[in-house]
Amino acid sequence: SEITGITENSYEYIDYFDLNGMHRRGDVILGGLFEVHYTSVFPELTFTSEPHKLNISCASFDPPGFRHAMTMAFAIDEINRNSILLPNVTLGYSLYDNCATLVIGFSAALLLASGQEEQFLLKDTCLGNPPVLGIVGDSFSTFSIATSDVIGLYKLPIVSYFATCSCLTDRQRFPSFFRTIPSDAFQVNAMIQILKRFGWTWAGLLVSDDDYGLHVARSFQPELTRLGAGCLAYTEILPWGENPAELRRIVGVMKKSTARVVIVFAHQIHMIQLMEEVVRQNVTGLQWMASEAWTAAAVLQTPRLMPYLGGSLGIAIRRGEIPGLRDFLLGTQPDLDDMRQFWEYTFQCRFAPSPTGWMEAGGALCTGRETLQNVESEFLDVSNLRPEYNIYKAVYALAYALHDMLQCEPGRGPFRGSSCATLQTLEPWQLMYYLEKVNFTTSFGDQVSFDENGEALPIYDIMNWRWLPDGRTKVQNVGVVKKTGLNDEELTLDEEKIFWNSDFGQPPQSVCSESCPPGTRTARRKGQPVCCFDCVPCSEGKFSNETDSVECISCPEDFWSSPQRDHCVPKKTEFLSYHEPLGICLTTASLLGTFICVVVLGIFTYHRSTPMVRANNSELSFLLLVSLKLCFLCSLLFIGRPRLWTCQLRHAAFGISFVLCVSCILVKTMVVLAVFKASKPGGGASLKWFGVMQQRGTVLVLTSIQAAICTAWLVSASPSPHKNTEYHNDKIVYECAVGSTIGFAVLLGYIGLLAILSFLLAFLARNLPDNFNEAKLITFSMLIFCAVWVAFVPAYINSPGKYADAVEVFAILASSFGLLVALFGPKCYIILLRPERNTKKAIMGRGTLKS
Repeated sequence: SEITGITENSYEYIDYFDLNGMHRRGDVILGGLFEVHYTSVFPELTFTSEPHKLNISCASFDPPGFRHAMTMAFAIDEINRNSILLPNVTLGYSLYDNCATLVIGFSAALLLASGQEEQFLLKDTCLGNPPVLGIVGDSFSTFSIATSDVIGLYKLPIVSYFATCSCLTDRQRFPSFFRTIPSDAFQVNAMIQILKRFGWTWAGLLVSDDDYGLHVARSFQPELTRLGAGCLAYTEILPWGENPAELRRIVGVMKKSTARVVIVFAHQIHMIQLMEEVVRQNVTGLQWMASEAWTAAAVLQTPRLMPYLGGSLGIAIRRGEIPGLRDFLLGTQPDLDDMRQFWEYTFQCRFAPSPTGWMEAGGALCTGRETLQNVESEFLDVSNLRPEYNIYKAVYALAYALHDMLQCEPGRGPFRGSSCATLQTLEPWQLMYYLEKVNFTTSFGDQVSFDENGEALPIYDIMNWRWLPDGRTKVQNVGVVKKTGLNDEELTLDEEKIFWNSDFGQPPQSVCSESCPPGTRTARRKGQPVCCFDCVPCSEGKFSNETDSVECISCPEDFWSSPQRDHCVPKKTEFLSYHEPLGICLTTASLLGTFICVVVLGIFTYHRSTPMVRANNSELSFLLLVSLKLCFLCSLLFIGRPRLWTCQLRHAAFGISFVLCVSCILVKTMVVLAVFKASKPGGGASLKWFGVMQQRGTVLVLTSIQAAICTAWLVSASPSPHKNTEYHNDKIVYECAVGSTIGFAVLLGYIGLLAILSFLLAFLARNLPDNFNEAKLITFSMLIFCAVWVAFVPAYINSPGKYADAVEVFAILASSFGLLVALFGPKCYIILLRPERNTKKAIMGRGTLKS
């Protein structure tokens, strides 16, 4: 008291507001806060020692707001006439006008909670039950936040019918706040569902400069991102009051933007001011999306604004039917100040003295006997009951909660000691307990209950502003959005009914970038929102089969991207095939070589008794021909699709065949040298080491070594088919992996060792007498053989895929033809064309003469 300057022996009254209100007595009082006027004028404040009222002038009478207040009065009257709901209990009400002003609405809420109508003594304590056990209101989110912050401390239930700010779901801060209208969080999701339905990924957002708009601004873009529905081109805050410069700037932003969809979370007064500037700058071609605050605003549905707002889509409060409401409104009589203001507004007359000064002196006087049925008034329009339906549900929710509380059986109650609350000892927090559990169905068929956050079952109507040919406007219902699961919304739209304000009657396009077709991915433009991107084709081996793919997906290992990059196709397989020209040529050459070997073998068999065939061990010649035929045939194993058995057999057959061939040549060379040495005096002993058995044994041993090498290779690291993708990304090269490079190298090295040894021995015997001139043929043949295989190694290493097999086949065929022609060509020439030289005398004669 020392701080306030008020002593215990002397106290003063503080100033208080003279509020507009309607009241009705009852056993239980319900409070209500409504916007009957939407402007107010404050008096100049003076400080006096006498208590006095601050008379605030509320102007701009709002018929829908007055209808809201009368709807609550109707609901209470209907409940009092109901013999089942709250029998023997009469509900009363205290309804106040907030004049669309925070301080007035807040003061009215405190007045309802405290019950001190005339004065408030600072030194007094408030005892007893509060006269109001629940409040229906307020209509503004900001007002509800301020009111609930204080009233919530006393656990006095507040049920709002129009406050949608998602911040009000905080039960820690607002424990006694309930509402029969979905929160903005649900409304934001409903908007996003509509954006997704029509592919509008690029939109502008305008919000009011209050809790209602600013909370939406903070949550809209994150929700868009979370749901993958697009992004905002701009976010602008609409100012309160007159601010032409700021509105001019905002409309300029809208005009320059490429976004054709504009979402507005603001109040009716904001839209009125904004549309004036939109008309002035003639900004047409926009698709407007309205929040529930102005979806049904009749003041905007004028022929002047419909070229701009026609086709708008909006979220609207669920429409309901309230039987008997119109008759109740028709029974309104001018017996209170608020009623008189409504009467003056409706009939354009004045009472003497006028409570509002609506009509200037000299205007028509109101008699009070005017008939409402003879006028067309917005107040009497009950065809589109939306906020009114929420008010109706809010009143009934409080009534059902009170009814459930009074049905409690003593000793089985929910409070301490299993006690029940009674009408005489009722505390607001006890009513709030039952309000949290209330569950009933309206006469319109809608279920009403509250979740843990005080939220009713979310449901919205989707409205469309249709511009009729006669110039009138029809706001038609084209769909509904409601919550179906824990976090799921279900949108139902009748798109055929939607009116589009465009030349072709089709939904507009509103995207920052056109959708990227399948086969491309999005590449975000630097410094721009995520919805602004370029379309980049997928790289080779990757694909995208959806529009607006963020990334391209790699094809599976055996697949490659199609030319359009929109799906994967099996990779082309490549191997040395019998059907391609190269394979045909090599196969033909192999079969030709085999055929020649057979022919030569036939010639030698037919002439096997002639000296030319019998010279130098004819058995080795026949074995050599057989090995050459095997060499030609083994090349066929390198042609065709690689299989396990062909991979294992091809190198083994090649290695053994060539070792058999080279072993025969080596033994032949050694025999030539031995015979020459034996022809000299004292050299006959050397022939005993090169008899027929020794020759056969030598060939067998040398071939067996190669067979052992092949066996060890196949057992330790067997060659196998392999899909090689290193050479071509879009092809699979089927090849035989050698398994062990060392095994392959040993196999070739052994052949090379024998070939070099044969070449050296033949080279040493090249100058022997002509009767032993086969050494020259062997030298020449081994020179061809070594040259071919020396050239083979680098060519094989540097040949990719099937060409490596082709090189190996070519080497096999070239070396085999070289041996065949060099060794057997001259002999066949003599046998077939010069038979006179195929005699022992002819073969031995020149040699004897020279010796």
